[in-house]
Amino acid sequence: MELKIKAVSPKIGGEIPFPYYASAGAAAMDLHACLDEPLTIAPRALVSIPTGVAIALPSADYVALVFARSGLGIKHGITLSNGVGVIDSDYRGEIRVGLTNLSDTPYTVQPGDRVAQLAVMPVVRAQLVQAEDLDETARGAGGFGSTGN
Repeated sequence: MELKIKAVSPKIGGEIPFPYYASAGAAAMDLHACLDEPLTIAPRALVSIPTGVAIALPSADYVALVFARSGLGIKHGITLSNGVGVIDSDYRGEIRVGLTNLSDTPYTVQPGDRVAQLAVMPVVRAQLVQAEDLDETARGAGGFGSTGN
């Protein structure tokens, strides 16, 4: 699958790399902060980080998903402000990463820092069928913690 990517900042490809897969087995590519200067995220603050790139997914058969970087979350309490970012196939604007600081310590993002991961996945668009009843299962309507966890 070919993914078209466009630099929307002159820093991309020079000071700041295009997104890339960090290893042969990586499922997602790293997104970098395209900043002019360091940006400090105060405890429990929300920020929007530009990446300097835009993409063109080839069709509605694909979605790009922005995920948090586990190291930032575990080591510093930095995670995505919206859980997972969804980039629809018809979006052509700059990819931005919403971050939040869950820790009690300010965290500074430097220009070029890896701030998130971008994965491209297939999409299945469901055909909704209204129903009066749903098939029975062993779990039924058991919700949070109903399976013992």
